[in-house]
Amino acid sequence: MQQEIRPLVAVDIIEQLHRQFAILSGGRGKDGAPIITFPEFAGFSDVPDEDFLNVVTYLTSIPSLEAASIGFIIIIDRRRDKWSAVKASLTRIAGAFPGNLQLVFVLRPSRFIQRTIADIGIKLYRDDFKMKVPIIMLNSVSDLHGYIDKSQLTRELGGTLEYGHSQWIHHRTAIENFAMTVKTTAQMLQTFGTDLAETELPNDVQCTEELLSAHTDHHSKLKDELKLAVKQGATLLTCIREPVTRSANSKLSPDELENVATVERLLAQLDETEKAFDQFWTKHHLKLEQCLQLRHFEHDFREVKLALDNLMEAQAGFADIGDSVTRVEHLLREQKQLEEKGQEPLEKAQSLALHGEQLIQNNHYAVDSIRPKCVELRRICDDFTNETKKKYDILGKSLELHKQLDKASQWCEAGIYLLASQAVDKCQSQEGAETALVEIEKFLVTAKEHQLSNPKEFYNQFDMILTPEIKANAQRILQKLEDVQEMFDKRQVSLKKLAAKQTRPVQPVAPHPESSPKRASPKITRPAGVATNRRSTEISCPPKTISEVELSKKKNIKKTKGGIKVGISVF
Repeated sequence: MQQEIRPLVAVDIIEQLHRQFAILSGGRGKDGAPIITFPEFAGFSDVPDEDFLNVVTYLTSIPSLEAASIGFIIIIDRRRDKWSAVKASLTRIAGAFPGNLQLVFVLRPSRFIQRTIADIGIKLYRDDFKMKVPIIMLNSVSDLHGYIDKSQLTRELGGTLEYGHSQWIHHRTAIENFAMTVKTTAQMLQTFGTDLAETELPNDVQCTEELLSAHTDHHSKLKDELKLAVKQGATLLTCIREPVTRSANSKLSPDELENVATVERLLAQLDETEKAFDQFWTKHHLKLEQCLQLRHFEHDFREVKLALDNLMEAQAGFADIGDSVTRVEHLLREQKQLEEKGQEPLEKAQSLALHGEQLIQNNHYAVDSIRPKCVELRRICDDFTNETKKKYDILGKSLELHKQLDKASQWCEAGIYLLASQAVDKCQSQEGAETALVEIEKFLVTAKEHQLSNPKEFYNQFDMILTPEIKANAQRILQKLEDVQEMFDKRQVSLKKLAAKQTRPVQPVAPHPESSPKRASPKITRPAGVATNRRSTEISCPPKTISEVELSKKKNIKKTKGGIKVGISVF
């Protein structure tokens, strides 16, 4: 694996920078070229080549690309040194300077002999330095001021530029640390974002809650890191701007202005990174919350669905429609209890379906999974409600049927008893027959009151809800109803004959003429008993029908009241 090449930072060469054999004061030439100064340093020739190269490379990397492209201005201060030091400095710079050079200024040794030697040496060894830029030998800083403005030179070079090497190192270290913080924070956010994007959503409530909690905690820690980084950058920016803040007459050097620009750029980068991360987190957090909502919905759906299935199964078990009034009333009570028991799961199902619809309206990502479940919940609720109504209708019909059958049965029993209670001897007279007819007619009126006048219509009304057992019972009772009705019809016919007034017809007799007097025949007077017997013979009772006899025998209704024998007879 290829190792990443990391650029030099101040902390890597902090000791070499503190030796101060080369500085980037922040001054600029008239065209904006950065100035690197090699101040007087007694042990310059003893500086290892690696240290020299690292420091110079680092210093040339600080200015902006735009400023560095103009070319660097080198100022070599060797006023207190010898020609040998000047030669060594020029040779080392010519051989190892990594940047683009524009000018080289040399403040030659101030002593006369060394200055003379330097003048001769520069002429003799100029070509040996292999520099393609001019080397300008200066006798004093005054000569330097002719090339570079004093405001761009430090006090050591007769200028007014404020420069503190320790503070410079501190600022550079702080800026680079802040840049590293921004980079590290961005990498952490990117790594976290990648982990979030690759995270598979759990399939249960507990795991989803744990994942949401873990991601939320991690997000909170990263947000704290972002806040610290922003605070660090703001503090650093304040430190760099401190001279201007302290004194209105102070101005920042171009390098300091670039430092401000660098920190502001890092802060802007941090702000953009935070905004991008917040947008991503908002989407991810919403997805996790929706996932948790979905898992809760699915969990509640399974529980409600199980309760509804049990409810529907219990309802399906109510197939009995009852075989008597008592049984039907018991079934109605049980159905009522089941309906009351189903209210809670039905309300939960309706509430859950409403919650699902709200999730859909809120643009939940799992719409295709939620909508069918809502439809199913509402369908089961409607099925239970419709089936309950159907059960009530069927049981209501069954109750009405059994009540009618009970009335029919009771009516038949009452009719049989009425027929049996009409004494034969009392019905032989016209008055007795008429009384019996009135009783029968009054009783037959009750058949209409109980809607028993048309047995076939009564039967057809309940035909669709009849089980084979109930149908057989209904047929038996209705047949009995027809039989009793037939008995009443025959009894009415007999009684009407008995109640009819049967007056003897008067035969006309022609008068005898007075002119032929004859002896009247003596009237034969018949005993009253003979006439009575003749009338009894003429108003004879019709014979009993087979059905009446069988019914009479079947019921075997014989009661004695006050010495009078009561039985069913059509006279």
